[in-house]
Amino acid sequence: MISLTAMGATPTFQRGLTVCCSDAFPSFLPKQVHHIKDSSARKLAARIERLPVSFGEDCVMSSCVKPLVHRETSPVVLLHGFDSSCLEWRYTYPLLEEAGLETWAVDVLGWGFSDLERLPSCSVASKRDHLFQLWKSYIKKPMVLVGPSLGAAVAIDFATSYPEAVERLVLIDASVYTEGTENQPTLSKMLAYFGAFILKSFPLRFYVNFLCFFTDIPLSTKVDWTNIGRLHCLFPWWEDALVDFMMSGVYNVSAQIEQVKQRTLIIWGEEDQIISNKLGVRLHSELPNAIIRQIPDCGHLPHVERPSSVVKLIVEFVQEAKCKEVEYTSQL
Repeated sequence: MISLTAMGATPTFQRGLTVCCSDAFPSFLPKQVHHIKDSSARKLAARIERLPVSFGEDCVMSSCVKPLVHRETSPVVLLHGFDSSCLEWRYTYPLLEEAGLETWAVDVLGWGFSDLERLPSCSVASKRDHLFQLWKSYIKKPMVLVGPSLGAAVAIDFATSYPEAVERLVLIDASVYTEGTENQPTLSKMLAYFGAFILKSFPLRFYVNFLCFFTDIPLSTKVDWTNIGRLHCLFPWWEDALVDFMMSGVYNVSAQIEQVKQRTLIIWGEEDQIISNKLGVRLHSELPNAIIRQIPDCGHLPHVERPSSVVKLIVEFVQEAKCKEVEYTSQL
């Protein structure tokens, strides 16, 4: 375990704990957003919007952060991990924008800050369909789809179902080998709601911060990060959406990995205590067209713990695509 001071990252987190009183948050966010101290989280929260997305018989006001500038190149679209939100990208998102990339941060259906008062299905199929309709309505170009942790399973499921929408994939400490089922008939709703109650609790979320990060993070920062991570859980429909997902079955994409045709960048924190980097090596061997890069002194969430390193790898990966496009054009 190393300290923030030792790795030269102290200024980032000191800045993150400065309260910016001028932030104007969207009215739909839980009021507890005003208690967040991290300036990067506050700035990104102030940019969250809700866009109408129709899929099937449902229409959901869907939360995301839109790019300030639209570009000719492929947009980078950021998903998030299990039961998280776009605020996961609070440090990485602005760096991607500074690098000149058109960047979206999208909340997966059932999580994040969308309006689910009229609860739609939050199954794997619904999450996939919702993301496709959001892409079709607003993004409209083949994208570089980025998925951390369980978001990697979301990305693989989506890329194999809608290959026309995905130009490239970036998978970060991917949780893609968990076996799911078509449904969970043996899981009672009472047990599912109890699990949701535990998952929402501050002590559990606080403990996860000890597991996810290799860096020696100050206690005050861990408390603030815990509040950021559970902010979306404060919506009255959060439990129902989570239970619907749990009852309908979870992601099982192991059979889809070899079907991925897109060029893929795998990023892994070398000190991940949640998912062994041996699974990253396995994923690299099973994906048809992939490269793997490991980040030293880093745990399960590199985009939170080592945002500059993640951005550097993503920018290089996107530039690789541009170079190949130029090379192809010059040969015509």
